[in-house]
Amino acid sequence: MRYLKVTLFIGFLVTLGVTSLYELGAFFQLDLALSGFLGRGAPVPLGDRALQYPLFVFLAFAIAWTTVDVPRLSLKIIIASAAFLEVLAATWILHLYNIFFSSFASAAAVALAFLGGIAYARSEGGMRKKTISTIFGDRISKRTFEDLVNSDLPLNFEGERTEATVVVCEIFNHHDLTEALPVNDYVSLHNSFLKNAADFLVERGGYLDECGESLRVVFGAPIPDPGHASTSCEAALALCRRLDEVNQECLQVWGQMFDYRIGVNSGEVVVAAYGSGRVGNFSVAGEPVEFTRRLCAANTVYRSRILMGCETFNSAESDIEVRPMELIQRYADATSREEVYELLALKHGLTEEEMQRRDLFWQGIVYYREALWDEALSIFHSIRLPDGLDGPVEFYIRRIEQLRTGLPQLEWVEQR
Repeated sequence: MRYLKVTLFIGFLVTLGVTSLYELGAFFQLDLALSGFLGRGAPVPLGDRALQYPLFVFLAFAIAWTTVDVPRLSLKIIIASAAFLEVLAATWILHLYNIFFSSFASAAAVALAFLGGIAYARSEGGMRKKTISTIFGDRISKRTFEDLVNSDLPLNFEGERTEATVVVCEIFNHHDLTEALPVNDYVSLHNSFLKNAADFLVERGGYLDECGESLRVVFGAPIPDPGHASTSCEAALALCRRLDEVNQECLQVWGQMFDYRIGVNSGEVVVAAYGSGRVGNFSVAGEPVEFTRRLCAANTVYRSRILMGCETFNSAESDIEVRPMELIQRYADATSREEVYELLALKHGLTEEEMQRRDLFWQGIVYYREALWDEALSIFHSIRLPDGLDGPVEFYIRRIEQLRTGLPQLEWVEQR
């Protein structure tokens, strides 16, 4: 939209300028010289409007559009030069059919539109599309790319603080997969996970910050989004459904499935273009980013699928269903403890039975934290699934039994 508006503005100005020159007879002496060169009689002043106006108006807008929108300077020059030569060639070709055509108005439209487009392309607004493409590439969706191009947000890559939500998704059974699969099959399976997860989250509006051993996607940057926490939770839940489908495909093809876990966390991060002259890209940094990675890994402790931090919960509470997982000491020098939650579903996304189990789980956690082992065990056993598929319930039954034998309670968050 930004470049369309500029194109229309340049095209209108060029059309107005060339029309004024044409109507004032500015090209008539040139037409006389051209007619004499071709061996024709004197041209009729302003006698070929039906041919001139449609052509130079079209060229004014067309050359403005290509010059403004095409990123490569060499391609801009090639397009404008080709149009200029075609206009000149039209004079000679029409002369062969005994038709006199003056190319000066159209040539002026090409030249003026090209110069106007080049002038804008060298401005900050004109270079915006190329800058965004260079910095972000395919790490954002086409919609986000267009929103960035058309927005008035300053492209500040030197660094700024912003509120965002980070989603980390990682495979945790690499050893088993490398033992069970040939190298090529292992790489193909891993890439299937990365491609499907990355494409899915990017199309949901996330920025693909890291895609390698693990996947890290940011919501709320580079375009600020006040609903980034809710958006990321919805995306994480939908991603689980998508990766479960991919896992079934992997099972059919390779006979193996990847064990993926997801961490979601919100907070103030520093966004900037990081790197050196050799390699670098737009990225986020800060303690919330690192904490998201630890949340992702902590799923393997509780046997949960998605863990989220308290700031994400506080921001998205009205849109999601959760259950408490642990009170942790997030910072080594802090005296307060912070809640970590398991993300279950979007609001009203649980069945009546699931809501009852969730509420009982919550009550069991309360008893657990009050060291009422018998009451806590009674509740956890009452909501235990026959197949043992509710990992957090199994975890707390096992932990309470260990605590009753005198084993110490361990924190999964390393102290710094």
